[in-house]
Amino acid sequence: MCIAAWIWQAHPVHQLLLLLNRDEFHSRPTKAVGWWGEGSKKILGGRDVLGGGTWMGCTKDGRLAFLTNVLEPDAMPGARTRGDLPLKFLQSNKSPLEVATEVAEEADEYNGFNLILADLTTNIMVYVSNRPKGQPATIQLVSPGLHVLSNARLDSPWQKAILLGKNFRELLREHGADEVEVKDIVERLMTDTTKADKDRLPNTGCDPNWEHGLSSIFIEGPYGTRSTAVLSVNYDGEASLYEKYLESGIWKDHTVSYQIE
Repeated sequence: MCIAAWIWQAHPVHQLLLLLNRDEFHSRPTKAVGWWGEGSKKILGGRDVLGGGTWMGCTKDGRLAFLTNVLEPDAMPGARTRGDLPLKFLQSNKSPLEVATEVAEEADEYNGFNLILADLTTNIMVYVSNRPKGQPATIQLVSPGLHVLSNARLDSPWQKAILLGKNFRELLREHGADEVEVKDIVERLMTDTTKADKDRLPNTGCDPNWEHGLSSIFIEGPYGTRSTAVLSVNYDGEASLYEKYLESGIWKDHTVSYQIE
C-alpha cells in the first residue's frame, strides 16, 4: 500500500526530503535500490521483479516518480501493472504535466493509484490519481510545503497520515536550519506501528479487520512494510537515497549518493 511524506521547496537545506514506506507481500520478489536501465536514462530505485516496474525511482537529470495504491475492495482483473507508471516518466524527456496528461488518458486501465511526478531542475511536482472511480483522473500541481500521501487522495486526513505529518513537522522544527539525519528519520517516524482507532477507520468498503491491520505507518505481518526509503536532495543538486530493506528475513541498509546534472 505504502505511505509517503515529504517537504518540498520549504526547507533551508533540503529542496526535497522524501520519506516512503513500501508495503507489499514479503514473498513478492524484489530487488533492493540500485542503478538499472540503459544509457542516460538509468534509474535509481528498487524493482518489482514480478511486474518489472518500481514504486519509486529517480534519475541523475533530476526526475523523480513514486506511487501508492488506493485502498479499495475490488481489484480489476487484467489491469496493467501500476509499477510501470513511474517508468513512463523516468524514461522520458517530457515534463511532469505532459506525462501526467498521458497517464490520465489511460488511467482506467489501472487499479487505483496515486502518482507523484517531479522535475527537480524546474521545480515542478505533479500529483495524478485515477480515483474516485467513475470520475476523470485528477491532475494537480503540488505546492511547496509538507505533504503526506497514503492510500487515499493527496493530504487526505487518514489517522496514520495525520500522525506522520505531525511527527515530521516536529522533527523538522527540532533540527531548525540543520540538515536532517536520515537514519534518525527512519527510526523515529517510519517504524511506528500505532494503529488507528477502529471507529476512525476510513470507509473504503474493505474488510474492517484488514483496514485496521493496514492503518499504521509501519505494517507488520506477511503483508507489511518491506522497505523504507529517504531521498534527500539539497539545493546544490547533491542527492542521496537511503534504503532500509528486508531481505531473507534480515533488515539491511545502504545509501546511494549522486549529483543531479
